[in-house]
Amino acid sequence: MMEPRSTSRGRLSRSAEFERVYRQGRATANRHLVLYTFPNPQAARPRLGLSVSRKVGGAVERNRVKRLLREAFASAESELSQGQDIVLVARPQARELAEREGLAGIDASLTELIGRAGLRVASAPAPVSTAPTTGAEEGL
Repeated sequence: MMEPRSTSRGRLSRSAEFERVYRQGRATANRHLVLYTFPNPQAARPRLGLSVSRKVGGAVERNRVKRLLREAFASAESELSQGQDIVLVARPQARELAEREGLAGIDASLTELIGRAGLRVASAPAPVSTAPTTGAEEGL
């Protein structure tokens, strides 16, 4: 017997969910991706929706771009604030980026957008160096 699909796996699946994020959310874009975000207090963790059109390429290319986007999102998810619905739209240049730089390129592009959209959890400040001073630094 098949289990009913659960929304706890962190994906947007219904077109109404996508529409709400598109219409009421905020968009941030770069050359390769468009990131739409909309707060969702009911979501225990950020939920991701992907949109990769045929302009990106054939089925093989689109599936590769989607796989890389999911992988990049999974690695960034721990830094994201909770309760967000996120839709990532791949632009045609995303395929060239995936071919040229692979996961590293997609990850860098997504990380840039996450930072610009302000989705990162406010992390603790960078640790201050506790190295003893010799006194020579004071004269600089």
